[in-house]
Amino acid sequence: MARQRYIISGKVQGVGFRYWAHHTAISLGLSGWVRNLPDGRVELVAEGDISSLRQFEKELWQGPVSGHVTDVQPCDTNLQEELTGFSMH
Repeated sequence: MARQRYIISGKVQGVGFRYWAHHTAISLGLSGWVRNLPDGRVELVAEGDISSLRQFEKELWQGPVSGHVTDVQPCDTNLQEELTGFSMH
């Protein structure tokens, strides 16, 4: 299992991005969470096999039809929390 944190920029709040990310992550068998940040970006953590995480990152660049992603920044994460399912915060 691998875990990755992402910060997504662009028109990603108020466009259903969290719901879209939730659905996409579940369809790929990933666990984790997604939340809006105060500065207008979205943060998410996903855990699963490497190939699913790579596919998820490609999907993140697309985002929902109503949004517009300008950057997907993979970040290191030292989160130790156990991830079960995929939640929206």
